[in-house]
Amino acid sequence: MSTSELIIRPAEPADIPAIFGMIFELAVFEKLEHMVVADEAMLHEALFCDKPTCEAIVGETDGEVVTFALFFHNFSTFLCKKGLYLEDLYVKQSMRGRGYGKQMLVALAQIATERDCGRFEWSVLDWNASAISFYEGMGATIMPDWRICRVTGEALTQLSAQR
Repeated sequence: MSTSELIIRPAEPADIPAIFGMIFELAVFEKLEHMVVADEAMLHEALFCDKPTCEAIVGETDGEVVTFALFFHNFSTFLCKKGLYLEDLYVKQSMRGRGYGKQMLVALAQIATERDCGRFEWSVLDWNASAISFYEGMGATIMPDWRICRVTGEALTQLSAQR
């Protein structure tokens, strides 16, 4: 097992193929690959257009990108502060168990602190016991009373057409 140091840095356009590959690996792990409609061009636009909708950091070792985190700002009306929302964090299967996930979460917490965010949040699938345990070990509180509401596709179109 390599003990190379993980270098965490902001994503660059050249990282798009590696990030997109890991997004698809994540979708397969979550058994949601049938829902992936994104492609590399769309990801590039989201991260690197004039007004990006999200940001990403990557972790590399020995010149290979082996982990990524994609995030954006949300807002808390109760705190009247922006927050940092982690959309996805993924470590390649072959690179797990080396502390890279923890290092990425620490880097994101540092970004949230530097930007004066009131919260750092993300979601976890209820069946992913190992991730839940990992996050709780990092100090996260799993919010048992909250559920994600989502309107997408045709339902979104229909809702937007209502008067």
